[in-house]
Amino acid sequence: MLKTLLCGTALLALTAGAAHAQVSNNVIKIGVMNDRSGIYADLAGEGSAIAARLAAEEFGGKIAGAPIEIVVADHQNKADIAANTAREWIDAGNVDVIADVPNSAAALAVQGITKDKKRIFLMSGPGSTDLSGKSCSPYGFQWTYDNYAMAAGTARALVEQGKKNWYFITADYAFGHSLEDETSKMVKQLDGKVAGNVRHPLGTADFSSYLLQAQASKADVIGLANAGGDATNAVKQASEFGITQSGQSLAGLLLFISDVHALGLQASQGLLLTTGFYWDTDDQTREWTKKFEAKAGRKPTMVQAGVYSAVRHYLKAVEAVGSDDPDKVAAKMRETTVEDMFTKNGKIAANGRMFHDMYLAQVKTPAESKAPWDYYKIVKTIPAEQAFLDPAKSGCSLVK
Repeated sequence: MLKTLLCGTALLALTAGAAHAQVSNNVIKIGVMNDRSGIYADLAGEGSAIAARLAAEEFGGKIAGAPIEIVVADHQNKADIAANTAREWIDAGNVDVIADVPNSAAALAVQGITKDKKRIFLMSGPGSTDLSGKSCSPYGFQWTYDNYAMAAGTARALVEQGKKNWYFITADYAFGHSLEDETSKMVKQLDGKVAGNVRHPLGTADFSSYLLQAQASKADVIGLANAGGDATNAVKQASEFGITQSGQSLAGLLLFISDVHALGLQASQGLLLTTGFYWDTDDQTREWTKKFEAKAGRKPTMVQAGVYSAVRHYLKAVEAVGSDDPDKVAAKMRETTVEDMFTKNGKIAANGRMFHDMYLAQVKTPAESKAPWDYYKIVKTIPAEQAFLDPAKSGCSLVK
């Protein structure tokens, strides 16, 4: 009996050890990197970390006996800080996955490092199409949106309304340039034209000179190719200048529900925007939002919802293959349909772009809003194949 017991105990230990050994360093470590103190903190920030923790909780905080650990860092919207953090996390901190990273310049830097060091990169915050285009990676997944999707939604809708002459106020870095470029292409494709543009530094407080130039252009639409605090500042000041009252339309090409909340419905009512997620879409989004709001004290943005979805999908792949080996996990992620509160029947292309439906929404008037955060009317669903660029045209060398 003693021999049997000892043999059984030894076998159990060996089996548990073998399962545990499939996870490197006996821990699944996920690093959520974003802006935690600046203009993108509301749309990502701690809310993205909360979303990642909610995903981990669904697995009981561990897989194959290995605990799931979430670490966080503030890249301060600087590519060099993002790159240094990524290197330190991977080389010294044994981080397996980096998630979120709003700010396309920062994300492009992290993409290069995770590609070289073979680490999974789950992008929810950045919009540059280069991330699943010419700078794609076998380990990179662009999850929530990209700048092509924003153009395919908001710009297409406005041009189809007959507003064909555009002028851009653009954030002067990789994301803003990409958003303006994708929107300009869409406008011209639909027989519109671009009257001009002006570029502003990241974190601009005073938009008066930029708005006056846009107003003087007499363009039908002033396109704001910026986001976060820059977008809300521009919209507020455009309202003070009476730009929309004078007949020009204002297009926030990347607006989040956190921006609408900061602006208030009086200033933002009527704005068209494109989003990948709205908390009040169905019972499943509302149920998940309750969990998020209990921890965050506010409704989630599409970036925060996307972090949850991407991290959950990654963890499902780790569980399925019984390992955190990046090549095996990346392959499993690509072959598995994404099914959760964020999307139904989401598909991941070879270039890492996750294809899912997007939504064209209009901000409600104060009279239409019946409760806190009741901000959007969903105008239409944009099917995934219309919302995102054909992978074969992306410029990614992974696409055959």
